[in-house]
Amino acid sequence: MTESPGGSESVPSRDRRRFPGISSRSYEHPADRSALVALRKLSGFDTVFKTLSGLLPERSLRLLFLSDSVRVSEQQFAHLNDMLRDACYILDLEKVPPMYVNQDPQPNAMCIGLDEPIIVVTTGLVELLDEEEMRAVIGHEAGHALSGHAVYRTILLFLTNLALKVAWIPLGNVAIMAIVTALREWFRKSELSADRAGLLVGQDLQASMRGLMKLAGGNHLHEMNVDSFLAQADEYEAGGDLRDSVLKILNILPRSHPFTTVRAAELKKWAASRDYQRIMDGHYARRSEDKDTSVSDSFRDSASHYADSVRHSKDPLMGLVRDIAGGAGDLGGKLRDTVFRGGQRSDGGSGGADGATGSGDSGSAGK
Repeated sequence: MTESPGGSESVPSRDRRRFPGISSRSYEHPADRSALVALRKLSGFDTVFKTLSGLLPERSLRLLFLSDSVRVSEQQFAHLNDMLRDACYILDLEKVPPMYVNQDPQPNAMCIGLDEPIIVVTTGLVELLDEEEMRAVIGHEAGHALSGHAVYRTILLFLTNLALKVAWIPLGNVAIMAIVTALREWFRKSELSADRAGLLVGQDLQASMRGLMKLAGGNHLHEMNVDSFLAQADEYEAGGDLRDSVLKILNILPRSHPFTTVRAAELKKWAASRDYQRIMDGHYARRSEDKDTSVSDSFRDSASHYADSVRHSKDPLMGLVRDIAGGAGDLGGKLRDTVFRGGQRSDGGSGGADGATGSGDSGSAGK
């Protein structure tokens, strides 16, 4: 696993910790975990759904990848095959998912499927990342497979498509948009979970950071700096005023993935956490305990996470939420100052709007 297809060693050989019997609950983001625990408790639901899989294009997709992509094996993309088997060994997956390389200049990877997950990576991604960065991506996709994201994503997507067929019902579009918005919010949290799985597999935070930087800025690492990249995430969260907070929400709503700088910052924070260190020390939830997991406890953890996020967020909108929750006395003044941050107030206390559009605030976040 340390040799390139040509036989030359490409990275130093090193041992990686293995996590026998690890449950995906160990690394899942709280919001992702609560949704998955609730879905897993619906015994037989996904089994019944699989019997309806003829309504979905899954079989067609499998045939498409088999006929028009390259299946990773010992004979084809052998270095990727080694990484995949290594990732499954580290996370103790019972079965190694089939993996395909698809000709597409857009860097991308996905894990799909109902009966069994399939991992697909594009040539754009293979050409962009070095071996250790790619190892983290394959670990990311293996994490999706272990969590069951492929099955449950497909279930929820199907339900969403079904809802579209009844859009003629009064207020149907409002209900559908609520479903889609909630679905995408879960998708974004599941990506943060999978990023953590990628770190557990690669066990190289710098490689994970480099990979995310390349997804944002291309193969120009000599022109980029990890600390500066992470500083963008902090500036994105704390910068601007209430108008920018609203624009951030509008920018993220149509996306299935969090913004890249945010992913990098979230992963670094988790890597420095006690939870990550406990996993690395061998203390983690086991799959054998999944059936005993409490749905209410998972939802409490999720609610606690969101409350903690609001409490520590630097975003102006979250600051306003804290003020409202805390019963701020001069709420009108705080709202005015939040909206027009940067405007100067006179000694008499009146809020001036002059300069409200200054201070270099950007109207939208860059992708």
